[in-house]
Amino acid sequence: MMLLDEPCEGLAPYIVRRIESIIEEISQERDVTVLLVEQNVAVALAVADRHYILDEGRIVDAVSTERLREDETLRQEYLGV
Repeated sequence: MMLLDEPCEGLAPYIVRRIESIIEEISQERDVTVLLVEQNVAVALAVADRHYILDEGRIVDAVSTERLREDETLRQEYLGV
């Protein structure tokens, strides 16, 4: 298992894309579970299978990538995007 806490914060878009591909490689090709804490929704959607949405430190929802992509109300309510 690998834990990453906002690995893309403050980085240039090119570097962010590279980090995304490295996370995907580690997760899929090396069969390692990755726990990613990330405020950048685009990065989270690109690399995660499941998303746990926190509000004031508590898990308020657990959703698949597909649901998070498709449910605009959910994104607006919790993520502001």
